[in-house]
Amino acid sequence: MPESSHALKKPLLGDSAYNRLKQSTTVIIPAVGALYFALAQIWHLPKAEEVVGTLAALNTFLGLVLGVSTRSYNRSDTKYAGIIEVEDTQDVKNLNIILNEATPALETQQEVTFRVDNSSTGENPIVKP
Repeated sequence: MPESSHALKKPLLGDSAYNRLKQSTTVIIPAVGALYFALAQIWHLPKAEEVVGTLAALNTFLGLVLGVSTRSYNRSDTKYAGIIEVEDTQDVKNLNIILNEATPALETQQEVTFRVDNSSTGENPIVKP
């Protein structure tokens, strides 16, 4: 099967955007909320509950975006170095490796994952988690 027949599915967020958003959601926003709440109690800063409530709502929304992005990534082809096509002939089973264009040189990688395409054999694809 020609390489062009395998369209790549892209995730919602790229690696750097995902990592920045995750860092903000898991560390920065909760820390800012806790800091403001503590300082508001000590220094009588205004609207502590409103500020912390707003940060909590923002953090919940960003957590939702992270969840959707994770699901999008898990359903995309980005995590795969390519596809292994399985073709059954009368005497032998052929395995054709088709690399994604964005895949770095395999010899520089410690580990790679491929999606298995059994469509020519009529079997369900086997995917390594």
